[in-house]
Amino acid sequence: MYKINKELCSSCGLCADVCPKGAISAVGVYVINQELCSACGICQEDCPSNAIQFIKTA
Repeated sequence: MYKINKELCSSCGLCADVCPKGAISAVGVYVINQELCSACGICQEDCPSNAIQFIKTA
């Protein structure tokens, strides 16, 4: 599962632009819709602020 660290996020929008599933949107702050996210990692790779983190879930 990927999460956006709101303290590091610069709101540049690059993550939303590169997401092939359209899982990232801005509603005041950027959020990842986990139901749409395929966990491909493209957003994390392209984030210039390193604000996107992968969190293991059981």
